Amino acid sequence: MPTHPARIWVVDDDRSVRFVLAAALRQAGHATEDFADAAEALQALTLHDAPDLLFTDVRMPGDDGLVLLEKLKQAYPELPVVVMSAYTDVASTAGAFRGGAHEFLSKPFDLDEAVALAEQTLGRAGEAVPDEDAAAGTDVAASGDTLIGDTPAMRTLFRAIGRLAQAPLSVLVTGETGTGKELVACALHRESPRSHKPFVALNTAAIPSELLESELFGHEAGAFTGAQRRHIGRFEQADGGTLFLDEIGDMPLSLQTRLLRVLAEGEFFRVGGRELIRVDVRVIAATHQALDALVAEGRFRADLLHRLDVVRLHLPPLRDRRDDVPRLAERFLAAAATRFQSPPKRLSRAALDRLVAHDWPGNVRELENLCWRLAALAPGDVIGESDVDAVLSRGEAVGTGDTPAGADGVPAWEPMLAAWAREELAAGRDEIHARAVERVERLLLDAALEHAGGRRTEAAARLGLSRNTVARKLGARRPRR
Repeated sequence: MPTHPARIWVVDDDRSVRFVLAAALRQAGHATEDFADAAEALQALTLHDAPDLLFTDVRMPGDDGLVLLEKLKQAYPELPVVVMSAYTDVASTAGAFRGGAHEFLSKPFDLDEAVALAEQTLGRAGEAVPDEDAAAGTDVAASGDTLIGDTPAMRTLFRAIGRLAQAPLSVLVTGETGTGKELVACALHRESPRSHKPFVALNTAAIPSELLESELFGHEAGAFTGAQRRHIGRFEQADGGTLFLDEIGDMPLSLQTRLLRVLAEGEFFRVGGRELIRVDVRVIAATHQALDALVAEGRFRADLLHRLDVVRLHLPPLRDRRDDVPRLAERFLAAAATRFQSPPKRLSRAALDRLVAHDWPGNVRELENLCWRLAALAPGDVIGESDVDAVLSRGEAVGTGDTPAGADGVPAWEPMLAAWAREELAAGRDEIHARAVERVERLLLDAALEHAGGRRTEAAARLGLSRNTVARKLGARRPRR
């Protein structure tokens, strides 16, 4: 522990931030110096000993904070560095922790919080930072594979992902349906040292129990009726990378025993096989169920829960982070406009207030579905409150994973398809039926393949088609018009 007063340096191109943070640290009894950029701080290091602690902004002229962090860690590996940024996202936080940052501080920050962080850091300088065993999370949504959100809970989640991505620990992601648990798993993999290896996802509730063992561990030819050739399971596919097991609470007890052995020893046999398979896989599991209650009921193994629940990230429902609804809605409407090849629609103030006030039982997935319907059905460029009410009133199936339907039981896509057909007929276009069938098939195939992680056999099973039929349809696609 450094002698007092501790020497703390603040590096930030924003003079006001440097001033108030240095003043607060000085008032707490520390000796502080501040610098406008990385070059000034590096120059000072040629004249003085390294400080006991350094705060640095990320975005600065010249070398940014992450470059400064890299140079500091090369010369002074034991120097604790706190990275600050107003641009809190997974890439920034993960980059900071990957570079050796002690902590990530989101701007704007409370000065008392910053001083407390300094005291905590100085008190354990040189010690290993303990892994977080819990983190306040939040729902996530994606633009591509990017997590978005600005609320304090989201920033806490980003910091947790940034830190946990570097640790070879099992993570249990909990939260209601539609909260984006797979997106968190993807982010943990993408920012980890395993990112160059496969990310394999499996929804254990979506696979019949009699097939789940083969899906997880593979099988040899002749292992059972219909097993005509060797099948490589998800664990082998994910070797060196990450395996995401969604809805782990639905896994049969017999398979829980096999999963426990893989987690404990990293080895297993394929179904019907005699060759011992060894793998190096990081397992991230997710569930919307209370696993502790399932353990008490005898439906989930306590020792497996302990293996999976090394670190837990809980994602609260969207109704608990309403301030993120506007940005999420804007992103979803923009994505819909891109797909529809039309200008993005805007939400009126009243419409936005209506969305923020909604309880979102289907969470972010419900909001995404609703925005796509608004993009397709709202008549004007500006979406009004009445448009939102009309879509919300179509039923509670939005966001539950089922087809959204109104009180009359009509799926939401039917009036959209009818409107498109009327437009095509009015424009005098030909081959309407063939083009509609082609588009519907393409959307169904794309959605099923995305859900199955590109695995045609699973996609075909979910669609009720044979694998050969799916392969033929994919190979016979027409160019888009």
